[in-house]
Amino acid sequence: MKKTLCLSLVAMAMMGCSETKPVVNMADIKPGVDDLNLAELIQPVTDKNIFTNDEWHNWGASIIKGEDGKYHSFYSQMSKELGFSTWLTDGVISHAVADSPEGPWTHVEVVLEGRGHGHWDAYTAHNPRIKFFDGKYYLYYMSTNTGDTELSPEEFELARKGKLGDKYRDLVRENQRVGVAVADSINGPWKRFDKPIIEPSGPIEQITCNPAVAKRPDGKYVMLVRGDKPNQEKLVRSQAVALADSPMGPWQIQPKAAVGNLNSEDPALWYDETRNRFYGIYHAFGYMGLITSVDGLEWQNAKHYKVSELSYTHAEHGQAKVQRLERPFVYVEDGVPKVMAVAAKESYTTGDSYSVYIPLKL
Repeated sequence: MKKTLCLSLVAMAMMGCSETKPVVNMADIKPGVDDLNLAELIQPVTDKNIFTNDEWHNWGASIIKGEDGKYHSFYSQMSKELGFSTWLTDGVISHAVADSPEGPWTHVEVVLEGRGHGHWDAYTAHNPRIKFFDGKYYLYYMSTNTGDTELSPEEFELARKGKLGDKYRDLVRENQRVGVAVADSINGPWKRFDKPIIEPSGPIEQITCNPAVAKRPDGKYVMLVRGDKPNQEKLVRSQAVALADSPMGPWQIQPKAAVGNLNSEDPALWYDETRNRFYGIYHAFGYMGLITSVDGLEWQNAKHYKVSELSYTHAEHGQAKVQRLERPFVYVEDGVPKVMAVAAKESYTTGDSYSVYIPLKL
């Protein structure tokens, strides 16, 4: 009897906790009240919340708490020498660290950049989202290439500076795809892969970019991903929904878009365990909007939809109006939204761009 019991215990240990953990059915989850009001949580910023660089444009941020107890921000940068518009050809993804998710932040290193000829992510690395799933860090990002068209080094140097005409910029635009880099530590090394992880289909066409990923209570993974709405005379940036059994995919784009009839982009995504529902936030070229979903597949505007217009408040200098306020990211810790990171630019055509880590009232 004792021998049989011991063998049973060993077998259970070998099976692991995942074998005994009950499976959650999304249909059985009773959603809580949709009462999240991010607009009311937004607080004034100070200089420590604004992250700039003398030689680089900073653009947006994605925050995570590392195994070292510090906060880590992954964000886009574009050389000021080349110009802001080279996000599509020469962007890099950088890593900064802080003792608080509000900052101040200290640049650590560039972690991803274009890998050059022969790679799907040849010419840029842009718009990161950092996640931690089951012991590994996943850094989702956008990159591009020139497809079947090969440019000489001289042509590419001219193209990235805008001196070969719009057709070359259109070429790298239409080849945008989403990929992921994976690491065991927040400090890398980061393993990249031979192919992007998701192709446009269904409610989006031509490109995939601006990924946001979260885990569902049933163990599946959901992604919001931006593409172009099909069959439109004028560009409409739509946000599709994809589902997978793994953070790596394969990802299946769902028939119904999360946001299909509104020109919007830059989604962020998280699951609110208090309210038993997903929230997503995006910018819609003039304001930021909040959407919600019970299962991550069917989305609608949240009750408190409007989050912010094109401004933020500085504690000493008052309201700061900008022409671009994009790349919203809500950092949630212990179920509580603590910081909303945004990318700001005072002018579309000139001036600096920078990241703002806006404190949220507890």
